[in-house]
Amino acid sequence: MSTADQSATSADRRSVSLVTLGCARNEVDSEELAARLESAGWTLDDSGDASVVLVNTCGFIDAAKKDSIDTLLAASDSGAKVVAAGCLAERYGAELAESLPEADAVLSFDDYAAIGERLDDVLTGRGHRSHKPQDRRKLLPLTPTERSGTHVHVPGHGSAPDLPEGVAPASGPRVLRRRLGGGPAAPLKLASGCDRRCTFCAIPAFRGAYVSRRPTEVLEEARWLADQGVREIILVSENSTSYGKDLGDLRLLETLLPELAAVEGIERVRVSYLQPAELRPGLLETIATTPGVAPYFDLSFQHASGPLLRRMRRFGDTERFLGLLERVRELAPEAGVRSNFIVGFPGETEEDVDELARFLTAARLDVIGVFGYSDEEGTEAAGFTGKVDDEEVAARVADLSVLAEELTAQRAEERLGQTVEVLVEEPGEGRAAHQAPEIDGVVTLKGDAPVGEIVRARVVEAMGVDLLAVVDER
Repeated sequence: MSTADQSATSADRRSVSLVTLGCARNEVDSEELAARLESAGWTLDDSGDASVVLVNTCGFIDAAKKDSIDTLLAASDSGAKVVAAGCLAERYGAELAESLPEADAVLSFDDYAAIGERLDDVLTGRGHRSHKPQDRRKLLPLTPTERSGTHVHVPGHGSAPDLPEGVAPASGPRVLRRRLGGGPAAPLKLASGCDRRCTFCAIPAFRGAYVSRRPTEVLEEARWLADQGVREIILVSENSTSYGKDLGDLRLLETLLPELAAVEGIERVRVSYLQPAELRPGLLETIATTPGVAPYFDLSFQHASGPLLRRMRRFGDTERFLGLLERVRELAPEAGVRSNFIVGFPGETEEDVDELARFLTAARLDVIGVFGYSDEEGTEAAGFTGKVDDEEVAARVADLSVLAEELTAQRAEERLGQTVEVLVEEPGEGRAAHQAPEIDGVVTLKGDAPVGEIVRARVVEAMGVDLLAVVDER
């Protein structure tokens, strides 16, 4: 077969299967990739017969990296071309390409704008030269005006002049997005990157400096999502409390939330990824009291021992955090609160663990995630002394996880007799305002509950963090 015939055959086989790993931010990035590919003439195909498998990887911690590698290897067994994108690919670039020959290409975020061309190169055998990773915090200018003219791509901030309806909003900012799921809830990216310097975290180095999306762009995408049947939007970013600081208005989220809640068709707006030290009183009040905004606080506490938090380059302690929670519940007594905690950070003592247990017992959190610390290359904490033995880390995680399970079950029982508003996501099941998708449990419903609607229901039983509720008669 001639080269021309091979190219023609490859063009006829321009189908791609998108596999998304990691967080909700990655889900939005995959939907940007899907829109760009569709607008470039590629067909999305999850039947198992796609010519290319594009894996949007996660590169946050060792377990996520392993999952990404395993997924890429499994994809290579299908006989399709395999392409790595996302955080693992961005973080390691050429190093990943060299160590994983099963991947036909390893892409940077900067390849997203030309993703169709990149996959064309892979499909036709032209290959792709993988990037050398850079610290993306140093790539973007400071001001939004200067950033708009740079070649550096920020996932979830792409636009195009002319795209078909269904791929992007029909008017206004032409945000590239193609929904890959059909449920009544969807993430909406508020910002990308992070300007914090937590000693344990590598994310800013490969996700870059903090970049807020403009409110007009966020609102237009919310309207588009509503037209797609979405009833709840979940605002995602690395740090939602910083929204607007690079646009000259740190209180921009307080203004934006009521506007989002007023979008026709959107019945619930949820904010995720809040930093306790940056949760100013006005934002707390807006989330707790604005109609249409879920009184839900996804607070990144990480620990409760003041000295240990200083080593993490974070702020707060047990008393400050409990004071914050007291204010939340003064304004919204039934508010949902969740948080994750790192156990076994270098220098953590038994007294620090006891302090964390004291905080957890007093805090009455709805959902608690407990994770063992592990060194992340390129982070300051990787060079710290006072490392805790792996077996001891595992033991502390196990003990605190048992405590967390008991405490969250008790918190769920406190909701017995309450009336909750449940977004029905599938027959007989949905989520109340205090529950985010996938991570905070579900409400099983008895009674008439059409999918896609929000129904009022009375909680009659708690099963761990899950609830059973009877739908109010209408």
